[in-house]
Amino acid sequence: MSRYLLLLIPFLVTGCVPEPPDRYLTDYVDPLIGTAPATTISALTHGHGTENYSQVVPFVTAPFGMTNWTPQTRDTEKKCLAPYYYTDTIFQGFRGSHWLSGSCVQDYGSMTIMPVSGQLKYLPGERGSRFSHDQEKSTPYYYQVFLEDYQINAELTATERTGSMRFTFSEEGPAHIIMQPNSDEGEGYIRIIPERNEVVGYNPVHRIYQGWGRPAGFSGYFVARVHRDFEKFGVYTTDTVFNDRKEASGKPGLGGFVSFHIRPGETVEVEIGTSFTSLEHARMNLETESSAGSFDEISSQLKHTWEELLAKIWVEGKNEQDKIKFYTALYHSLLHPRLFNDADGSFVSFAGGEQILDAGDTDYYVDFSMWDTYRALLPLYNLLIPEKSRDMMESLLDKGEQGGWMPIFPCWNSYTSAMIGDHAITAIADACVKGVITLDETDYNLMRKNAFESPDTYQEYEDGKGRRALESYLQYGFVPLEDLVKESFHQNEQVSRTLEYAFDDFALSRVAEKLGKKEDVKILEHRAMNYANVFSRNDSCVRGRHADGSRTAAFNKYEKQSYITEGTPYQYTWYVPHDIAGLGALMGGDEGFNRNLDHFHASGQYWHGNEPGHQIPFLYNYSGQPWKTQQLVSEILETEYGTGPGGLSGNDDAGQMSAWYVFAALGFYPVCPSVPEYVISGPHFDRIILDLGKSTLTINAPGASSGKTYIQDLSINGKNSDDTYFNHFDLIKGGTIDFIMQDTPAKEWGTAIDSRPFSLSPVTPE
Repeated sequence: MSRYLLLLIPFLVTGCVPEPPDRYLTDYVDPLIGTAPATTISALTHGHGTENYSQVVPFVTAPFGMTNWTPQTRDTEKKCLAPYYYTDTIFQGFRGSHWLSGSCVQDYGSMTIMPVSGQLKYLPGERGSRFSHDQEKSTPYYYQVFLEDYQINAELTATERTGSMRFTFSEEGPAHIIMQPNSDEGEGYIRIIPERNEVVGYNPVHRIYQGWGRPAGFSGYFVARVHRDFEKFGVYTTDTVFNDRKEASGKPGLGGFVSFHIRPGETVEVEIGTSFTSLEHARMNLETESSAGSFDEISSQLKHTWEELLAKIWVEGKNEQDKIKFYTALYHSLLHPRLFNDADGSFVSFAGGEQILDAGDTDYYVDFSMWDTYRALLPLYNLLIPEKSRDMMESLLDKGEQGGWMPIFPCWNSYTSAMIGDHAITAIADACVKGVITLDETDYNLMRKNAFESPDTYQEYEDGKGRRALESYLQYGFVPLEDLVKESFHQNEQVSRTLEYAFDDFALSRVAEKLGKKEDVKILEHRAMNYANVFSRNDSCVRGRHADGSRTAAFNKYEKQSYITEGTPYQYTWYVPHDIAGLGALMGGDEGFNRNLDHFHASGQYWHGNEPGHQIPFLYNYSGQPWKTQQLVSEILETEYGTGPGGLSGNDDAGQMSAWYVFAALGFYPVCPSVPEYVISGPHFDRIILDLGKSTLTINAPGASSGKTYIQDLSINGKNSDDTYFNHFDLIKGGTIDFIMQDTPAKEWGTAIDSRPFSLSPVTPE
């Protein structure tokens, strides 16, 4: 396949959306939602530690921006420590961040800028200023805070690759701008260039998970241009200031400062270009994106960009709080993966950065939180912004070409096997079956390689290439407990791996079928049934299994087990998105399936704060009780998402938690990516208009925003329908869907989904 074709997205409103009433759509976005410990039911019941935080920060950024700008209250790039928490009281500066929103990974290649007045204070713990949320404004395109200790009003806006700051000083006297590469390893670089009013630097990036601590082959580069001549300048390290020195490198806590005398009310503006390629490219990005306009013009343009993208979905209803939750969720859903190439197309190659490549007229993306986002986030892009999604899927395939293997969980432009599964395959398969991307023989062979081969050398495998535990999975039809999966950050978790590989094999079989690979289709469809090999009929639940076929002796399906990823066996039992009917058959048919699923919910096992269960509320549609799905989804929308700082349950994980809300509020959800269908749950708004580029889809559901939860009837373009799912290709044609909603369950509407995509019978375990 020819890479880097022209696939730019013009994010244009097609005229189908009504004129906004009293508020812009960005007025409904509150980036502070999720920045405090979660107060939702799932978080309080199941969460612990970082799982009680959504780990989002109030980013000012372009959608999918290279560098996201945020107020900083924590000064490290340590794992699971976000740059900003609502409960903190000290502002340390604005950070040019590459934090994976909503995650528990680590920031990388970042820098921080901080204005101070009076005496020079430069270390993060000393220079910080008290601030109040009453004097803080946060939007996707503009952030403002008043720094009490320095009497400075600090403002922030951004473009895709640059940040712009405006600092207004209230009092006369000395003032300083501090700039710090945030290298925890003490490997940063800083240089003052007084003749250009510039401060430049970089922060080398290091890997975690596979190759933990080793260089990733690139740095976060920045060029900061101050709109004010320097009267003094210098550099510093952790314990020493070097006045008049222009350069420092390789020392802990290093940074630089510029100083001048300020009059009351005087404003100093700073523009910062960033790059992952070089200082020269950071300067080029700065001159390309920021220097063409003033601070206010840049902020206005970024607001316009967000307005156009948010307007892809227009919702109407009586509950304004629901609109805040919806558009904030949509904002959180449009942050990652991250743009990696410079304005001229340059980017460092995957897995080591040994070459400078050219993306041409398209864009190259990194930071795919694959275990999370293939479920709903990436399918959302396939529906709303398919051209942009195509670029992202091409980027995944490019990584496979550059490194020789499709990545498992590509972050830091590197291989990792941070989580389980092989979901780049599923993400690409979903885009393929929905017509978003066209795959050729080379693409398929790259994907197939992950499913059929292991690396030739242990070094490659240890570095994160290839599926973990593939050999034992192929030998036994499941990953036995004897395989400890030591070459992974998540060791063990054998049952969860079996379930997720079975689904990945199914997804790959859809691509094989599309490309006419009949023999592979048979093999992969058979492997897709491997989920049954870890299902215990006696327990009506998945259970650990040894290589000799025996089950674990001790067993409690309600408690976390080492062979389950981040949950209990009961929670993972329902992870068979490609064959719900087969899972139901193992439980004794629809009656047994529904009884088991009822008990699962009644026992408080559902945990919305983690991804493996996100499909569970929709499963009643497969077993003839769709009204239970409608009730559950409505309850989750109301109780697991709020409008306060604690209103987001669990880690948002690059937007997956938020994308779930977006789909559920629309009234349908992609239970099985790689199958072009969405399971219906009922809209949460009275009227929804989707701008799908070439068409417009209108969804009417009078009373839905006032608590009418249950579907009484449904018609598509005037024709009644009893189907409890939508076909993707029908939706993108546009038209009108009319729901009749009511207050009580309508058990007469809806037929069970025949979820079996192939005719093989499941393996019957002992």
